[in-house]
Amino acid sequence: MTLNNLKPGQKCKVLKLHGKGKLKYRIVDMGIIPGTEVLLKRMAPFGDPMQISLRGYELSIRKSDAKNIEITDIERKPDDAKRCCGA
Repeated sequence: MTLNNLKPGQKCKVLKLHGKGKLKYRIVDMGIIPGTEVLLKRMAPFGDPMQISLRGYELSIRKSDAKNIEITDIERKPDDAKRCCGA
């Protein structure tokens, strides 16, 4: 499963980064490394970019870049969606 498959309010943990060269370095420079917990806050109207929360800050990332981030789903608490998405 990759980061672009998440739905708003879902949490995940980064397992592995794919891609080569500048793309991989850019992802690491944004703080996305294996073991990082990520929360998908919202998606733009047409699905691109995605707004994620990690390490105490918000980040927008393109779906094409998110496809290079392998994740594992984390069980979310019922109030996570309310806190992040106003649901």
